[in-house]
Amino acid sequence: MRGLKDRVVLVTGGGGAIGSAVCRRLSEEGAKVCVADRNGAAAQAVADSIIAAGGRASSYTFDISDYSKVKAVVSDIESTIGPIDVLINNAGWDRFSNFLDMTPDSWDELIAINLRGPMNLCHAVLPGMVARGRGRVVNVSSDAARVGSSGESVYSACKGGIISFTKTVARELARKGVTLNVVCPGPTDTPLLRTFLGEGEGGKKVYAALERAIPMKRLGNPEDLPGAMCFLSSDDAAFITGQVLSVSGGLTMAG
Repeated sequence: MRGLKDRVVLVTGGGGAIGSAVCRRLSEEGAKVCVADRNGAAAQAVADSIIAAGGRASSYTFDISDYSKVKAVVSDIESTIGPIDVLINNAGWDRFSNFLDMTPDSWDELIAINLRGPMNLCHAVLPGMVARGRGRVVNVSSDAARVGSSGESVYSACKGGIISFTKTVARELARKGVTLNVVCPGPTDTPLLRTFLGEGEGGKKVYAALERAIPMKRLGNPEDLPGAMCFLSSDDAAFITGQVLSVSGGLTMAG
């Protein structure tokens, strides 16, 4: 894809299943990849694998819900590697529970990671992009935000907020050379999803039900996501901003 070679790209949640796939694809496109994750060992492992394959990567360990840490890491990246050209807000976390069984404390934890975290990153990274007159932001939401998902009320609310936030900031910065777009994964076969659904008979039934509901008759794989994220990060998407793209095997076909 045009315009990713030598670009500095910061990927949050880069140590996870989807994040690591995105980081590897970015490296294949020639980007300098900054792998960020709360799990430092996972982030370092991804960075090491990229370097071993001949790419360029570095790892960063921090909690995206901590604004001061976010600012410090962004400053460190820009002073040692270069200005951040692309931000991919991929980090997220969920816990399945019916809303009436949750507590305000559990809401706060989900909101801090899934809504406030990406806002923290945008607030730290966007001023530099605006000053340079160029930048790409890809925020990862979820199809749960577009159609709802039982047991994910607060998570869905956060991810819906990410869509609205992205569209609004995209309007505010449309004349500044900075684009912001959203990718919404559908159900994706990751360790986190398997943890939620369980490995027993009940989990198998839920997996089967999800597969039946998806027109392509399979769950997504982590490798299904990088193409969409890299496209929206590239110069090929220079005239695209404020848009939402579902990668869900046709589970949702929202206009």
